[in-house]
Amino acid sequence: MRINRKRAFFTTGYVLMLAAMVYVLVYMPTPYLIYGPGGANEIKPMVKVQEGDSNERGSFMMTTVSARYANVIMLAMSKLDSNSEIQRKEDRLHGRSEDEYAAEQVWYMGDSQSSAMEAAYTRAHVSYRIVPNYVYVFKVPGPNSVFEPGDEILELNGTRVTDNHSIRKALEDEKPGTLAKVKLKRDGKLLAVQAPLTTITDSETRKQRSGFGVSIATVQNVEPKDGRKTIHFTSTDVGGPSAGLMFTMEIYNQLTPGDLSKGYRVAGTGTIDKDGQVGAIGGAKYKIVAADRQGAELFFVPADNYKEAKAKAEQIGTQMKLVPVRKLGDALNYMEKLPIKP
Repeated sequence: MRINRKRAFFTTGYVLMLAAMVYVLVYMPTPYLIYGPGGANEIKPMVKVQEGDSNERGSFMMTTVSARYANVIMLAMSKLDSNSEIQRKEDRLHGRSEDEYAAEQVWYMGDSQSSAMEAAYTRAHVSYRIVPNYVYVFKVPGPNSVFEPGDEILELNGTRVTDNHSIRKALEDEKPGTLAKVKLKRDGKLLAVQAPLTTITDSETRKQRSGFGVSIATVQNVEPKDGRKTIHFTSTDVGGPSAGLMFTMEIYNQLTPGDLSKGYRVAGTGTIDKDGQVGAIGGAKYKIVAADRQGAELFFVPADNYKEAKAKAEQIGTQMKLVPVRKLGDALNYMEKLPIKP
């Protein structure tokens, strides 16, 4: 009897010790992220010009970075992977909440799509206009705010608002400390809330006025004069601004006759502005690996990221051709000079 009790005691202790080890190795949160290669995804399924030329033997691909929350085992394994890197979560958040960071990345993606449309329309000589659509919230003053990151503000006190100017106009006669009636959309649902007003400094005029103390941005529509050139994007769970250049390449290909891809698998990265200027991005080295794994033959990289990208390309021994660019025209000119792939 005493032996059985002793055996049960040691068995229980062993199980508890094993459970504790599993918790520490697998489930215990750590303050770290593991960055590594993400994907290289074809853009054609994501964007369509209403009556565009969709003929494309090759493909244009956007590249992404993987950022995973790390447990102890993952941290140990990443030390053995030359294509991964450990960073502190706070280095990414910079004081923002997870929800604020996610909302900001969603807005950056939408803004990059708008800029890509403008740049492609301009290059293809398609007339268009900008129409402000709604106001997007990506940062709130605290957990007790009636607003949440990702909210779409549609109306204030019964007046439709589409940008910072219309918000300023709607609140110009309201006093700090009073409540404003707000109509907004959250997770696809319409809500009516009352939000307290406070004194803020206007981001444009630098004058003090009544406001909500939230960080906002305008979401706009880019509308071509010729409706047949309307661009439609599918929803995506990818965030950030770095696909701008490759979105522009795909849009331009559909707006113009012929196949710009010429049969090649073309990957790349880089922000874009409405004038076609290509901006630097983060994680170029991871995107080189992602593109190589998907069989890309060309990779367009912002000139300011070329050194980092070239070093990683040499390290992994890729046959992929790296092409540094500073503007949309650099990438288009390179493609136009390429021979058609047999």
